[in-house]
Amino acid sequence: MIRRVTAPGLFPPPAYAHASVVEAGTRLAFLAGAVPLDDRGEVVGVGDPVRQAEQVIANLREQLRAVGSGLEHVLVTEVYVVAGEPSVLSAVWEVVEASGLSRGPHASTLLGVSCLGYTGQLVEITATAVAPEPAVAPEPV
Repeated sequence: MIRRVTAPGLFPPPAYAHASVVEAGTRLAFLAGAVPLDDRGEVVGVGDPVRQAEQVIANLREQLRAVGSGLEHVLVTEVYVVAGEPSVLSAVWEVVEASGLSRGPHASTLLGVSCLGYTGQLVEITATAVAPEPAVAPEPV
């Protein structure tokens, strides 16, 4: 079970929680940064942070699916955007919100950075999520 907490003594955050709490014994998945590469390894949306954010979210969904999880189980993210203007950060955050990722809401940090790993890359998201135990098949009768 995930409990999202907004600290009552702090200013209410827009579409995210201050903390996420999980019971001990829960399986967690620590995901490498989701990047805006297509299935051929090409950077998608060069020069377009919104298009890259959409690809990053799609790739994050695939990473989560691979560990039996989904966006609804994400506890925390770090969203990295190559940008010097808050308006670019806001545009990328709108993609995050529209994806349903912030529905929890999860705890998140949105950062403007000067460079990311691939030439032309503008967006990357790292995440930690609950990976629910796989359903156990019933014993044959």
